Amino acid sequence: MEMIASFDGTKLAVHREVSRAGGGRPVLLLHGLFSSAWMNWINFGHAQTLVDSGFEAIMPDLRAHGESAAPHDPAAYPHDVLVRDVKAVVEALGLEDYDLVGFSLGARTAVSCVLAGMAPRRLVLCGMGLEGLSGWARRAAFFIDAIDRFDAVKQGDPAYLAVSFMKTMKVDRAAARLLLQAVDDVERQDLSRITMRTAVICGDRDRDNGSPQDLTMALPDGRYREIPGTHMSCVTKPELGQAIARFLSD
Repeated sequence: MEMIASFDGTKLAVHREVSRAGGGRPVLLLHGLFSSAWMNWINFGHAQTLVDSGFEAIMPDLRAHGESAAPHDPAAYPHDVLVRDVKAVVEALGLEDYDLVGFSLGARTAVSCVLAGMAPRRLVLCGMGLEGLSGWARRAAFFIDAIDRFDAVKQGDPAYLAVSFMKTMKVDRAAARLLLQAVDDVERQDLSRITMRTAVICGDRDRDNGSPQDLTMALPDGRYREIPGTHMSCVTKPELGQAIARFLSD
């Protein structure tokens, strides 16, 4: 793991896995909300699957997540801060020929990165549907409410799973609350600008972010791949890493 200074000096933890022989096409993997590189990509073997398929896995912890810094200053969360962080990682590592993968919030961020000018060879959007790219204010409000009621949320409350996951991940709630307000919507018409081959990979019981089939159809070169699981459980299954590796290897 190495620490990289982002555009404003905030330290971002970047985890890397590569074969003993070294080399391999870099794959930049962006984790989901309240998660981390370790939880999303390393713990369940997806990074190792990519390494075994000849890739180098590069996995930043997003700002306010994992081992990255979690500043409490509102000024540290400007418009599209996650996109600016990802760009800083790409520049710091000198990545030019690479693939980009995101899960849930990471998928939203990956789409925004491409719309902001990043040009990966291939793009993979996991746990994402068309509706999940817009209407962020409503989704953010749900999580902000969960943070604000954190100690009062009991089993049976709609926010219970979110609070339980935040507890598991030891999320810095003050920083997470600020970050939730710095994410922007993606408009459907802008998806026509994503011209690289793109895989939409989603669990067969995952519609948390809307229809993955509709997202696939809205992309100029989209390919849909279904794997087992819900939004949360699909991350624990080997099929996720296998589907990513197959698509990037084709």
